[in-house]
Amino acid sequence: MLFEFMATLAAGFGLAGLALIITHLSKLAGKRAPRWLIPLFGAIGIFGFQIHQEYDWFGQQVAQLPEGVTVVKTVEESTWFRPWSYVKPQTLRFIATDSGHVRANTDNEDIYLINLYLFERRRSVQRLPQVIDCRAPARADYVLQEKDSPLTIYEHVKKTTAWRPLTKDDPLFISVCLNKV
Repeated sequence: MLFEFMATLAAGFGLAGLALIITHLSKLAGKRAPRWLIPLFGAIGIFGFQIHQEYDWFGQQVAQLPEGVTVVKTVEESTWFRPWSYVKPQTLRFIATDSGHVRANTDNEDIYLINLYLFERRRSVQRLPQVIDCRAPARADYVLQEKDSPLTIYEHVKKTTAWRPLTKDDPLFISVCLNKV
């Protein structure tokens, strides 16, 4: 975040410097540039860089994902204080699955344990273990019973009552059940 702040300031000063050059060239030409030109260019540099970073964040994050981690859902948003997001909504959150580390249940081959990763702009990544039942189809949170003593997948399936239904066209269902990761 500190580097992004420094880059934002650099973009503002860079365009303000360009406006300064324009004002000096206009003096040489015998005309006078408006006084508001330098602050305007500085503001354009700051806002332009921040808007670019907002839209480029998703692509940067996806490019940094390790092998086996795939994006299953994105959330695009438009907000009133970002009027440009009504033209093109911004992806500020997404969910990825770690399909490289899926554990199948030995008692029931239709049940898998998978890690979901929740990404959000300017927040830390959250890992959320999930149990996926491909037969139902449904998913449930996989909770740790005690520190370093998790329930087995089979015990968890027997105890949980908080199953959330999945549709057959849900990207999570397709990623885990149809692709048989």
